[in-house]
Formats: sequence, C-alpha cells, structure tokens
Amino acid sequence: MKDSCLLNQVLLTFTDSFIEHREDLSAVMLTPEKHLWFGSDETSTIERLSWIDANNFGEHKQFHVKEFIDLPAPEDEEIDIEGIEYSDRYLWFVGSHSWKRKKPKPDKSDAKNINRLTQVKSEPNRYILGRIPLVDGELWKTCPHPDNANVQLVAAKLEVTQQGNVLIEALANDPHLGCFIKAEIPGKDNGFDIEGIAVYQNRIILGLRGPVLRGWAMMLEIEVELSETGLLTLKPIAEAGSLYKKHFLFLNGLGIRDLHLDGEDLLILAGPTMDLDGPVQVYRLSGGIHLQEDVLYYPEYLQDIPYGNRNDHAEGITPYQDIAGMPSLLVVYDSPAKNRLVGEAGAIADIFKLGQ
Repeated sequence: MKDSCLLNQVLLTFTDSFIEHREDLSAVMLTPEKHLWFGSDETSTIERLSWIDANNFGEHKQFHVKEFIDLPAPEDEEIDIEGIEYSDRYLWFVGSHSWKRKKPKPDKSDAKNINRLTQVKSEPNRYILGRIPLVDGELWKTCPHPDNANVQLVAAKLEVTQQGNVLIEALANDPHLGCFIKAEIPGKDNGFDIEGIAVYQNRIILGLRGPVLRGWAMMLEIEVELSETGLLTLKPIAEAGSLYKKHFLFLNGLGIRDLHLDGEDLLILAGPTMDLDGPVQVYRLSGGIHLQEDVLYYPEYLQDIPYGNRNDHAEGITPYQDIAGMPSLLVVYDSPAKNRLVGEAGAIADIFKLGQ
C-alpha cells in the first residue's frame, strides 16, 4: 500500500454558533476565492471559512439553507449534508437520503438500548438535493450570472415527494436498489445512503456509501432541469428513457464517502459502509465524467488515509493544489480525535500529498 504523505495541517476556526458541530464535519469544498465550504451531518446550515494564511482558515460565516430554498420540515431537522460541490457559479449540496436507526447510549439500561435498536425513522430534510448561486464568495437566492447578464441564477431543490423526492421514487423499483429503499434499511446498516456529489455541466454524479453489493460500490448519474414551478426535475438520461444511470466500482469492498472532480477524473474517498473505523482509501477514476453503462469499473488506488480508534473518521475531501501548489487533498474528519480540537471553536484538518 502507498503511505499517505502529510504535507501540512490547517486550523479551522468557527464561531460559537458551530462549536458543537466542529466534531460533525461531513463535507468540504474549496472554491476559487480560497473559501472552504462545509456541511455537517447534524445541521441544516452551510458554513464558510476564508483563507487567512498557510496554516489558518477563519472568518466563519453561517448560511441557513431555509433562506434560499424551502425545506419540507423545520430547520431543526437536519439535512444531513454529506456532499458539497461547486460548478458554474452554483454551490450544490446533497443530504444522505437515508433512514437512520437509534443507537445505544451509555446512560441507558441494556433493555432500553436493545429497544432503541428497533427504532428506525426517516426525516424529510435528508432528501434535499439543491443548488444555491455562489457569486463573489456569497450565497444568493437569485442573482444575474456574472459572466452572462442574460442568465439568472436561481436557488432550487430537487422536487420532494411523500417518498422523499423524485429520485427515490425513480429508484423504488430498481433491481439493485429498490429492495433496500422499500425495506427502509438504515444507511449504517448497508442501506441506501448518498455521501458524495460531483457536478459536470448538466450532469450530477452521486456516490453511495451503501448499499455495497458483494463488494461493489455504486454511483448514480442524473441530469436535472429547472421546471416552471422553480423546482429541479429529472431528465431522461439513459437510452431506454430511464431517469438515472448506475455505475459499479470495485473499491476493495468499501463504500463511497466523498467525491470530487479533478479535471475529467473523479477522486473518490472510500470507507466502510458499516459503523467501522477503517480502512479509508483514496481512488482515482480516470475519465469519471464519461462513464458507460453496463461496465464494471476498477478505479486506481492512490493511497490510504489514517484513521483512529473510534475517532478520526475521514468524511470529506477537496482538491487543494490551488493553495498547496502541488497535487494534494484537504481532509476533514467526523468524530475527530481530541488532539484535533483547538480551544473552544477550532478543529484541525490535514493536507495530504495526492498520490499519482
């Protein structure tokens, strides 16, 4: 295996409003203005930090998603943002689209904890796939495209339904995924769980943490268009008129934990589908934006990302070469080790040299 090469560590400094959630970072994206954008799997907000110097990002600003698009449930019900991407003046983000199971807690009896393991639920905000105009480092509900005054940029989300949204409805009878969706299997039980998004022109690629089928991870590819009602709808994308394409990847039995574009390639953060610490690995899928259906893909293994003992779970990556000056990745962690937490509101992210 190729050893990870740690180039640097940077301090992420948040404000008091985000102190508890610096331990729940689940998505990150570096944009051209040297801003880092974050999602948390415990909130319905998007966070922005600005580059200060080689070792620091700060000047935290928080954006409430409800101010840009309507949420199907109150804001205190998390979106569970698991992927963030920037493309053509839009910041895209996606919720997990997953069911969740209650977990045992140390302050409860064994009987109560066993009962908690029977309780599963879904939350409407988790089925958000949306975009918000991003111009001059700020998010807008609507604004002119800075490079084409005839184009109006508009915040929008994929049409929601009683089942979640139109994508979940389209997948309900899929021969690979339908049984997981209908059975309402929680994400951490190898159920349906989106944990990455990449956007290229009018196509969106979604990485699935689960299910992993006999060791094969999956990605979904969709196209969307803005309807007259201001909602995003799915366009037929496959020859047979299907509203999605499926792509199968061998990642040594791991699921997808994050996705980002690197030119026309896809960089993939892979990790366990179940509630395990590791392994955590990075892969490159060459030409990943031009995939054919009915092909089994074997992405190139690049390197391992270190992980801890019940902590330091790598959840988000973003290409970092625009700042580091060489092929590299910034990595953020869910459940960070205590030595990553600095002061009342800081957290440390890692910069790794990207294996080629």
